[in-house]
Amino acid sequence: MTRPIKTYWLTGSALLALSSPAAADEADRRQALFGDVHVHTGLSFDAYIFGIRRTPDDAYRYALGESVRHASGYDIQLKGGALDFYAVTDHSEYLGVLPAMDDAASPMSAIDYAKDMFSSARDKIAAAFGKVFQSITSGKPIPEMDNRDVVGSAWMELKSAADRYYQPGKFTTFTGYEYTAQPGFGNLHRVVLFKGARVPDQPFGALDSLNPEDLWAWLDANRAKGIDGIAIPHNSNVSDGRMFQFTDFAGKPIDNAYAETRMRNEPIVEMSQVKGTSDTHPLLSPNDEWADFETYDTLLGTDIKGKTDGGYIRQALQRGLAIEEKTGRNPYQFGLIGSSDTHNAGGPVEEDHYFGKTGLNDGTPEGRRAVNWSGEEKLTGSNATPFYKWSAAGLAGVWAERNNREDIFAAFRRKETFATSGPRIKVRLFAGYDYPAGVFVRKDFATLAYGKGVPMGSDLALSGRGAPTFLAQATKDANSAGLQRMQIIRGWSEGGQLKEKVYDVACASGIPDARTHRCPAVAANVDTKTCRINPNIGAPELKIAWRDPDFDPKRRAFYYVRVLENPTCRWSTYEANLLGKPVRKDLPLTIQERAWSSPIWVRG
Repeated sequence: MTRPIKTYWLTGSALLALSSPAAADEADRRQALFGDVHVHTGLSFDAYIFGIRRTPDDAYRYALGESVRHASGYDIQLKGGALDFYAVTDHSEYLGVLPAMDDAASPMSAIDYAKDMFSSARDKIAAAFGKVFQSITSGKPIPEMDNRDVVGSAWMELKSAADRYYQPGKFTTFTGYEYTAQPGFGNLHRVVLFKGARVPDQPFGALDSLNPEDLWAWLDANRAKGIDGIAIPHNSNVSDGRMFQFTDFAGKPIDNAYAETRMRNEPIVEMSQVKGTSDTHPLLSPNDEWADFETYDTLLGTDIKGKTDGGYIRQALQRGLAIEEKTGRNPYQFGLIGSSDTHNAGGPVEEDHYFGKTGLNDGTPEGRRAVNWSGEEKLTGSNATPFYKWSAAGLAGVWAERNNREDIFAAFRRKETFATSGPRIKVRLFAGYDYPAGVFVRKDFATLAYGKGVPMGSDLALSGRGAPTFLAQATKDANSAGLQRMQIIRGWSEGGQLKEKVYDVACASGIPDARTHRCPAVAANVDTKTCRINPNIGAPELKIAWRDPDFDPKRRAFYYVRVLENPTCRWSTYEANLLGKPVRKDLPLTIQERAWSSPIWVRG
């Protein structure tokens, strides 16, 4: 029997619970598509040194649902089936150079430390590869390794593979790369994607400039030639507070020109991936009970704990409004996606068979250290990285008319996107006026939602009729746990003070408390010794038409959805159970997987 879906119509404090039969995705104009646009192969300098030899072809085969060989000697495959879109985005810096240095037929193998780079002696490898790391963080090329002919050849290999696997209507690929600026160890990395088959002759990387503003100027120049591309910031959580500052790269206050240029080139940002989630942090959102989710703040390649302030997306959305109060322009008005940042060609996004991110380093239980291992206190360098804190995440979602480059890229541009921590949870958000009661059960739902309002990623101008109505909708992953609650997060700036409030707006069981705006407490539904869950607990779908009970028409604010699953075992718990050992004490046994919509900005 099909379970009924609880649908709510909420206006202020009045709540009417409706019941409707389960239905297929109601979108008649756009469909939800899932993908990963942050994927590395053996062409990346770090992936190659981690023992990864997989190619872009291997990566696309993985995305299509096939198995590929992990560097540690076993096969990896998506249990949830093929993805809809994918992009191999290897590091532009020294792209293809390490494979060339390891090829006896290449002149680059004659570089005096090439043999050390690929020797079996860890100290020699560390010394040789340390030159590369120093080069990336300083932005200064190593002359003998900075071979742009090799880079150009590898770049064409990326493009050829993307074009070869592109199947319009079925599977979409994008040519792209990663810009790897890391000044002072602060992560300012961006994934760069191009819309179509035409791309620049060479990628622009951190060895060209550590300043992302120079990357934007390069993207603008390419766009003037008919080559459209975007940059997607990621891992702001380890940017040491530099990703979302009140100043530009040179330390000058952000002005209108900066805001316009950044938004033209960076319409979306990566919310969740293996190296942590960048939504918010308990220090920034002390009243958000779900803020401490897969937080990771160790700066890349170091044991330094990075700064929290300036490194998280919700705060950036708030700062954008504060800057707009002063200048009239918002530099942080972006949509949200997730992606994996895998270096194995395939993303480890499913908790029950997590295989790590960095090849030989964390490809085995001993490397990941979800349980305590004898001698781990002696580990140094990259081997000492707390891989057990890394996540089985994430995926990008878009609402697009068709599965092709044009429509998906257009969704990126208009920010009708969403992020998930791994499960294929569908989420969408609209805001507007004059939505009829029972709008969710109407066959013309999507037509009404778009026609009488705006989708996520958009601005909504107030009509003078009071609080708008938000239509929020989420559907569970068929292979994952039921949904526990759906929340709407409002953020705003008030005289330069950054503020937020979290509302539970729909519950799998019961209704939100009118005073606390929280769903009723939910009993545990997972046995952490077996990781079995009760499939009858949790909602298959949550939908609500909601008005902000604390709406202020004078307040400029953003609203976005966060939907949470019921708790399930974290990957580290699955692994500890297989090993027959207890999980290390600093790890949670369970995780509440989630998805986030892009915001809607409401303006007077």
